[in-house]
Amino acid sequence: MKASELRELSVAELEVKLGELKQELFNLRFQHAVNQLENPMRMKAVKRDIARVKTVLRASENA
Repeated sequence: MKASELRELSVAELEVKLGELKQELFNLRFQHAVNQLENPMRMKAVKRDIARVKTVLRASENA
């Protein structure tokens, strides 16, 4: 997900999105632990998406 797409969302939607991404990261870590992870690069992408959401949330707090 691009940062420009995230900036269009409301704070409540961003918080929901953050929760979904954290849950997905948890599931990916669990799959990785039991050697069932199909695409290891997905973990990296999810971590970056979490960082993007947190950055947009922080920017909206300061604005």
